[in-house]
Amino acid sequence: MGEPDVVTIGKPIAGGIAAAAYGFTAELAEQVAASIELEDVDVGGVGGTLAANALSLAAMRATLGEVLTDEAFARMIVLAERWTGGVEASIAEAGLPWQVTRLGCRAEYLFGPDRPRNGSEAHAAADFGLERFMHLHALNRGVLLTPFHNMALMSPATTDADVDRHTEVFREATLALAG
Repeated sequence: MGEPDVVTIGKPIAGGIAAAAYGFTAELAEQVAASIELEDVDVGGVGGTLAANALSLAAMRATLGEVLTDEAFARMIVLAERWTGGVEASIAEAGLPWQVTRLGCRAEYLFGPDRPRNGSEAHAAADFGLERFMHLHALNRGVLLTPFHNMALMSPATTDADVDRHTEVFREATLALAG
């Protein structure tokens, strides 16, 4: 497997703000440059996802300079490990057949006995009623989960106290369900 000719990235490079960046090999750059007419170049300041705007550029600068750093990831991964440990302990204490998975500073729990290996298995482990309960239980106690997953993504602003509060609220919910 060789090196890619093109690399693209979207909103993650700007912390969720509409933005994108792309890069390509020198050979491809020459081909692209040779095919662009001067009239096709937009320097009018209209902006857009790929044409840039002040908010997108500021978000990219902040994300690349403050969030996507080795130091931030080292701290965020430790917090995600702590979050995952709290969720695993709560699941075990309640005796629920659930799973938690962590990838870097992102962690998520699913309502099934086996870790999913693909999207279909993850979908099968979903439970709309349980998901709503877990989200509302947490929200009513001051913890906001990602609205479309049972997921947490640690950030440079996340603290040990934030993680511990989630663990406390999650434990309470699992024990109530097991009760």
